[in-house]
Amino acid sequence: MNKNDLLKLPHSPGCYLYKDKNNTIIYVGKAKDLKKRVSSYFNRKDLDIKTKVLVSKIVEVDFIVTNTEVEAFLLENNLIKKHQPKYNIDLKDSKRYASIEKTNEEYPKFKIARKNYDKGKIFGPFTSAKERDYILETLNKTFKLRTCNHLPKKECLRYHIGFCSAPCINKITKDEYQFRINSAENILQGKTSEIIKIIETKMQDCSKQKNYEKAIECREIINSLKLLKEKQEVERQKKFDEDIINYKIKDNKVYLLLFKIYKGILDEKQEFVFDYSETFFEEFLSAFYSENTIPKKIIVPEIVNENLQDYFSNIAKHKVEIVIPQKGELKELLELVAKNIDISFFNDIQRVEILQKTLGLNQIPTTIECFDISHLSGTKIVASMVQFKNGKPNKSNYRKFKLKTVISNDDFASMREVVYRRYSRLKRENQPMPDLIVIDGGLGQLNCALESLNKLDIKIPIISLAKKLEEIYVPGREETIKLDNKNKGRLLLQAIRDEAHRFAITFNRSLRKIDS
Repeated sequence: MNKNDLLKLPHSPGCYLYKDKNNTIIYVGKAKDLKKRVSSYFNRKDLDIKTKVLVSKIVEVDFIVTNTEVEAFLLENNLIKKHQPKYNIDLKDSKRYASIEKTNEEYPKFKIARKNYDKGKIFGPFTSAKERDYILETLNKTFKLRTCNHLPKKECLRYHIGFCSAPCINKITKDEYQFRINSAENILQGKTSEIIKIIETKMQDCSKQKNYEKAIECREIINSLKLLKEKQEVERQKKFDEDIINYKIKDNKVYLLLFKIYKGILDEKQEFVFDYSETFFEEFLSAFYSENTIPKKIIVPEIVNENLQDYFSNIAKHKVEIVIPQKGELKELLELVAKNIDISFFNDIQRVEILQKTLGLNQIPTTIECFDISHLSGTKIVASMVQFKNGKPNKSNYRKFKLKTVISNDDFASMREVVYRRYSRLKRENQPMPDLIVIDGGLGQLNCALESLNKLDIKIPIISLAKKLEEIYVPGREETIKLDNKNKGRLLLQAIRDEAHRFAITFNRSLRKIDS
């Protein structure tokens, strides 16, 4: 597990996605606080067996931020249905019962609809049993509806603890109970706003009559229904899908995020980083949709060439609308994408900027490369190099090395060889050099790497990070740099070093398996 993944997590509601070594999503979860929830998987020692196995398989974590925990609840459900992660609970058996039934009784109740209905009225099906259970529980608690299987004749325990209005023992009139049943039924039919207005009027009347206890009860019902309404609005079923695109520009770079909305629910995000130009946005739209499915609606933050809409309609064989929302739900979704851009991209960049100041570098270390040596009792000596760009792993530029000139357990000689091989090749092929080199080790490993750079006549800032005390060694500096363990620059270096170590160990183990 890369600590860098944990560092970039925000204290925000949303969904987290655990991936294995094959980049397959193996678990999807939701959280009110993403950072706290995900970190708990790796900090707790009392995990159950299944969770321990899950954690051992996690190589990477991705996330999507939402505005509220309710939205996270819905997004989690949608992502689970799409990816069917191995370690999420299989709810296939529950899908048959994703409906709610109103019983045909003198004092009706709402319950899960089973295969053989009791001649009651059916509402649904809902998108999942989880959603159905949430709505059923909310309605029962809000309106204090009866849930018992048999009407008690003398006493009602649920009434005394505030869970039921107890119509069966005359604690509420039949007309009042029927009003509550009708209200719940209208909400199941999507008429939540109308019911809220009715209860608001009722609350005002109670207040005028100085029946404050009843007015407070109405207010609690209204608050509960507003939360449920929020959930229903996010869950709405649309006739078409949408793409929502937003971007930010920093240091002549464009950071763009695309959210795919499937039937009203956030379904997928895609990240892009590229050089800025005056026409970058229209060029991106044209290039992206020439290779991807074009939805019926594309939400964007700025006006684009009007001919682009006709062009998309022609190649998609259906009408495509490009929308620049000024207010309302689409505007809020556009702002949500911008919020995710800040968290996904600029949290990492901030750490890079802090690292520049910490090390006194002349320029921001946009590209950082880190080396690690791995061996088992002096055998199977290998090395790894990982590359981070803008504070994030750039896995396409990871490299593995089998040692050619070193046959014994010599970390110094091994480091000297792989650093020379890496940068002699970049120099020979006229490829761009990194802005900073990080060596896993102490002063000895650092000096050997520096020898290779001097031999190649290459000037690149280089440091080493020693595991024991997490000290930073800098060439020509007598004292090491010791940073506070909360320093974001130090945390970034540790994450990069740990990723290089993980990559080297994985390579070493794969070679041992081949030989065994």
